[in-house]
Amino acid sequence: MAESENSAGRVWFITGASRGLGRAFAEAALEAGDRVAAAARDTAALERLSARFEGRVLPLTLDVTDRAAVFAAVEAAADRFGRLDIVVNNAGTLSLGMIEEFSEAEARHQMETNFFGALWVSQAAVRRLRTQGSGHIVQVSSIGAVAGHTSSGMYSASKFALEGMSEALAMEAAPFGVRVSIVQPGGYWTELYTRMRTAEPLEAYAPLREELERQWSQGEPVDSEPGLAAEALLALVGSDDPPLRLLLGGMVYDLAFDVSRTRMNTWAQWEEVSRAAERPVPAPAE
Repeated sequence: MAESENSAGRVWFITGASRGLGRAFAEAALEAGDRVAAAARDTAALERLSARFEGRVLPLTLDVTDRAAVFAAVEAAADRFGRLDIVVNNAGTLSLGMIEEFSEAEARHQMETNFFGALWVSQAAVRRLRTQGSGHIVQVSSIGAVAGHTSSGMYSASKFALEGMSEALAMEAAPFGVRVSIVQPGGYWTELYTRMRTAEPLEAYAPLREELERQWSQGEPVDSEPGLAAEALLALVGSDDPPLRLLLGGMVYDLAFDVSRTRMNTWAQWEEVSRAAERPVPAPAE
């Protein structure tokens, strides 16, 4: 039975809610007095959360790569709580390897969750939210969408695709009162790295891999507690004028500005060539 729309608190739908950032997001929302439809492949880890916040958590077993299951889960959440207010596309996986090393199956696996899974959730969510005339979709992207990097190119590809889709979705959803925000986190202590996949290495890239390992071994760890990201998310969804993009962390903030400056400088240096490549002419005669 659906709960009254007048029940206290907002209603969230969060994917990948059993661990990491998704778990932190769910806990923060519940502690704020809201209700959460917590979707995950394995909901066993949500039992304590359900007991602690009795009646305000709806665990949903969900593989986001299953489009029909995604639509059913979104509808089940809306039916249970009477509405949806915030949809967080958080489920994601990480695959590392040089671009040449990826098999077709490995490349498609990376895209299935990070892009297509997020696409299915976005489609199901926007249909429900535009009908009710309100709501906020939050796409959890990554520092990997600010710039590609050696060995994480396929992961970056999935997040770049997510952001391109989300920019268009934001424009399409706005007339219906639905907002879209892209969150770009830096490093957080989650299970993303411990559960990542690695492509079969090619010997040709051994020196480059050794150099990467040397770089990673230097300096102090820069990852943060997921709870800090959850605090930022609450500020985002609580804003009357949320941005399209929000950087999470000083490292990704600095990187975003450095990358943007470098790109702008390069574009300026090649401006003459760029402008010369365009000259309007009448349509060719058939």
